[in-house]
Amino acid sequence: MFIYKYLLWPFALLYDLATRIRNHLFDIGHKPSFEFDTTIISVGNLNVGGSGKTPMVEYLIRLLKDGYQLSTLSRGYGRKTRGFRISSIAESARTIGDEPFQLFRKFGEKVKVTVGEERALAISTILHEFPDVQVILMDDAFQHRTVKPQFSILVTDYEKPFYKDFLLPVGRLREARKGASRADAIVVTKSDGITEEEMIEMRNQIHIYGGERPIYFSGLKYQEPLPIHHQNKISNSIILVSGIAKNSHFEKEVSKLYHVVRHFCFEDHHVYSKEDIQRVQQSATELNISSILTTEKDMVKLIAPQLLSLLNNQWFYLPVKLVFIKDGTHFDKAIIQLVEYEIQKFSRIKNADPDR
Repeated sequence: MFIYKYLLWPFALLYDLATRIRNHLFDIGHKPSFEFDTTIISVGNLNVGGSGKTPMVEYLIRLLKDGYQLSTLSRGYGRKTRGFRISSIAESARTIGDEPFQLFRKFGEKVKVTVGEERALAISTILHEFPDVQVILMDDAFQHRTVKPQFSILVTDYEKPFYKDFLLPVGRLREARKGASRADAIVVTKSDGITEEEMIEMRNQIHIYGGERPIYFSGLKYQEPLPIHHQNKISNSIILVSGIAKNSHFEKEVSKLYHVVRHFCFEDHHVYSKEDIQRVQQSATELNISSILTTEKDMVKLIAPQLLSLLNNQWFYLPVKLVFIKDGTHFDKAIIQLVEYEIQKFSRIKNADPDR
């Protein structure tokens, strides 16, 4: 494996050069970044794969939804459509992507959930369709520099922080570690059980690349499992099904609560088939297991019309929430103060120039 990575280093150096040039062109204004008359908060990471971006977006929605008009915007990774789309009951995980559909199912019409590859064009469309929107939450947008957010949150995984990772294709970084300096706040995710000494060490390492940015630590709080069909009670022994970036982390956490007899691991954004469901349910029968547990992200794909009728009463999904381990009140206050400031600023600008 070491020799394999060694052979990839020249490609990583070329990738590093390309991303540095791109970022430099944005920094000097040669590539334009568009600003909009609304508050835009970006959530993203430096690496490919899961770092807890969607739970962070959900946290922000819960924080802001009762006081402000919100919209979310993501690319809609894995969807079978293209262009700008607005979530509705007619949409599905296949048409808007699994994470956006998950947000729509959870928050409904309280939040305008949208997807679009061209972020600047999508934001213009959001503001045209929903002129009352006050805050737009951009998911997985740290590298989308064509839009300049008012606040940028960088998330990094506790088990694989960006300062221990390497550039593609050697590692999983989409750009150099110093890219963290563009963030306004850095949140270490999935850091349940972290010690004070570890917090100090991680802060010191992150500050090397991110400068004196505020750093927060968060964990994942799993809720009670919910049945996909009927109000059954989950058994202690289960079969686990997941198609996420960190299958092993999910199994580790679930194993603290249940006895995992078998784990069906699929690739992130896996598109489930009839054969997948039949294989899982057949395994449950052979092993005499009465409950099958999956993630909320996977659930929104499994309830597609062509699959839902195939699921028996054994299936459950596990909702999860991001919780701050320390300084969560400080984080909340900073976000709300930012939103209030930006809303007042845009109001003054509009009053001074009604045609704007």
